[in-house]
Amino acid sequence: MPAPATPAYATLSAVFPSTPFSAAVPQKKAPPAQPSVVSLYPYASTTDEAKKLGKETQAELRHASEVAQREVGKIDMYSPKFYAACTIGGILACGLTHTAVTPLDLVKCRRQVDSKLYRSNIQAWRTISSAEGIRGIFTGWSPTFFGYCAQGGLKYGGYEFFKKFYSDLAGPEQAAKYKTAIYLAGSASAEFIADIALCPLESVKVRMQTTIPPEFKGTTEGLRSVVAKEGFGGLYKGLYPLWGRQIPCEILFIPGAGVGPDADRTIDTMMKFASFETVVEMIYNYLPKNKDQYGKGVQTTVSFAGGYIAGILCAIVSHPADVMVSKLNANRQSGEAFGAVMKRIYGEIGFAGLWNGLPVRIVMIGTLTGLQWLLYDSFKLFVGLPTTGGPVPEKVK
Repeated sequence: MPAPATPAYATLSAVFPSTPFSAAVPQKKAPPAQPSVVSLYPYASTTDEAKKLGKETQAELRHASEVAQREVGKIDMYSPKFYAACTIGGILACGLTHTAVTPLDLVKCRRQVDSKLYRSNIQAWRTISSAEGIRGIFTGWSPTFFGYCAQGGLKYGGYEFFKKFYSDLAGPEQAAKYKTAIYLAGSASAEFIADIALCPLESVKVRMQTTIPPEFKGTTEGLRSVVAKEGFGGLYKGLYPLWGRQIPCEILFIPGAGVGPDADRTIDTMMKFASFETVVEMIYNYLPKNKDQYGKGVQTTVSFAGGYIAGILCAIVSHPADVMVSKLNANRQSGEAFGAVMKRIYGEIGFAGLWNGLPVRIVMIGTLTGLQWLLYDSFKLFVGLPTTGGPVPEKVK
């Protein structure tokens, strides 16, 4: 039998024991790994960049807060520095927010004066922008800014002052029992004074917003014109309805509502729910941890939520007086008595007319109130003070 042309498998295995036959078969190589999209485009992830930006912003704010606290020094509660900080916080909270919603306020005022002028907010803004330009949508921003800066500083700073003042008058035990009545008195007192500063600028604002084209080009011109035509009193002819609009609103806006230790069983449920500090207490009592165990983000979110809920009901309670403010500043005749003009306006618009523009105002006041408390408490945290409101303290025994 002739010898085979190739060595047998056994012979090959004996000569090359470390190399199995299967190794001689070429294996398919895995394709090289493709670089990921992130490695090619390191800034493609919007989420990652947003998180990075957020962390950097928080770090900058913490640094700025630390610098501010070092410069100002420790702020003791109810010290002059404390009241100054609350006043500055109120200026920022009210001045910036009211100015930001000027377009809503403009449409609200015009629809209160003439309910048939616009069909909707969107249609109103389109009409105004086409006739007056984008600047027309912000008609009245200047008196709004200056007026509510003054009002905000006096309101927030004054509220903290009067709350402490009335608590000291009552004494520790009575102050604890009648806490909500003291809050009510403090907020009403602060608002009473704050509206005196606001009224002249509110008068100019309303006249600018309810005349087409605007009667005045700016705040200074408006103040001079009103004083020249009607005297200094012309700037205050809307003060009574302004008090009627703002003070009931502040009773809901800032304090809890009630008049005594048994108030929980006797006060109106909706009013108590609407009050800012009570809503904040309810939120913290619902949350699983104590207020001081939460970070700044949670605390300011609670402030915004409490303010927004209170603001919605503020808008409803104070809206008839707000309509009267707009009507009085736009239609009151020279020398006309306050009672007479109120009767005349009500005869013209009726009860239903007192609610013109309410949906717009609900959105505006709810947003305003929430943002104001957000800014105010954020500023307090910035300078090292605690946020407003919280769980109900233990009763004095």
